[in-house]
Amino acid sequence: MTKIFSLSQPIEADIVDAFCSLQKGFTDQFVYYDKARACRYLGLGRCIALPTLDEVEYEREGEVAQPPVFFSFNRFDAENPAPTDELFEAFPRLRFMLPEVVLIENERGRLLQVNSLGPVYAGRVARFARQALAAPPRQREEVPYTLESDSREAWREAVGTGLAAIEGGRVGKVVLSRRQKLVAEKPFSSKDLLVNLIDGDARGTVLLYRYADVFFCGCTPELLVRKHGSNVESMCLAGTCPAGSTEEDRVRLADGLMADAKNRAEHDYVVQFIREVFNRTCYDVDVPSEPGILPLTHVQHLHTPARAHILEGVDLWEMKGDLHPTPAVAGTPVGEAKMLLRSIETYNRGFFAGACGYVDGDGDGAFSVALRTGVFDGEIGWVYAGCGIVAGSVADDEYDEIGMKLKTILSAFDGGGAAGDERSA
Repeated sequence: MTKIFSLSQPIEADIVDAFCSLQKGFTDQFVYYDKARACRYLGLGRCIALPTLDEVEYEREGEVAQPPVFFSFNRFDAENPAPTDELFEAFPRLRFMLPEVVLIENERGRLLQVNSLGPVYAGRVARFARQALAAPPRQREEVPYTLESDSREAWREAVGTGLAAIEGGRVGKVVLSRRQKLVAEKPFSSKDLLVNLIDGDARGTVLLYRYADVFFCGCTPELLVRKHGSNVESMCLAGTCPAGSTEEDRVRLADGLMADAKNRAEHDYVVQFIREVFNRTCYDVDVPSEPGILPLTHVQHLHTPARAHILEGVDLWEMKGDLHPTPAVAGTPVGEAKMLLRSIETYNRGFFAGACGYVDGDGDGAFSVALRTGVFDGEIGWVYAGCGIVAGSVADDEYDEIGMKLKTILSAFDGGGAAGDERSA
């Protein structure tokens, strides 16, 4: 049995400013920051890492009954025998990571949490609180970069292989991805990208996992599963069109997306999958029969929300395992699509399209699908995005769609001035 002592108290500080000020003293950093709602957790340091939460008990201290917050960053295909690149390979294979310090903004307000394996030392809490309150306002930082082009011809070959598998009946859909190498013109930090994603125009949930000198980050639009008490939520997100340059354009493109048979079929694979998982593990399942539109900065998606009450005995980690990967990031059938991806993609995705999020000591929390993300070392990095291939997909159209999606992670290098340099190298 592992016993954790967790002290939480209100704090009248901007939690992002506080994180930026405190982060210099910690090499391990974790962020799950929903830009649209008060579901924001920023962790510093590592108190302990655990393979399971089954044998954990905790003692809450402080003014607020906030349970300890564990972060969990999981690979897209953890059993893929192909090695990841050297940046992803630097991350340890850990499951639940409890930070020493967590800055929180949720339904309980803004909080400072300090975790320990012994009673929490009051002087340490006071020191962190003083530093957080004295934090200066954060500043955005422009980071010029060069993006090396990947091969359009190689992409056409990959899509051709996927279409052949679809025509042969092996899969109904496969989700292929592209990655591009980014080289910065000056050193940059995880803090720089975090601030640009939070304060920039990217929509969704900002993710960050830093370990020593490498870090994984991005801003994803896709919730995998959220649990609060017996209530659970997910979303079906598949089918894409451009955002448009005006409101008139946006509406016209969205109407076209709603009427497009190929995109609707791609979306329906995800709806069927999530509805089946919810029907096995939940009751009072509500998955609408018709999708809506989720407008983002650079693209729009077909979107169907899913809500239910979780059955007794089913936990958030089990739901995460049942739902991930969905047909939105792998294909369908999911298992066969994963095997096909291993043979088509020339790289291991690492955390890209993995399930990343947090769970607290009471079993509540959220996981998002790590889309529109990249992995970096402060000088170079790799950026990732993908798209679904179904019968009728055109390779060049899908290549260009991924280019639109990559703009989200590339916005992490935009300090609010001119956009990053996307020259081919």
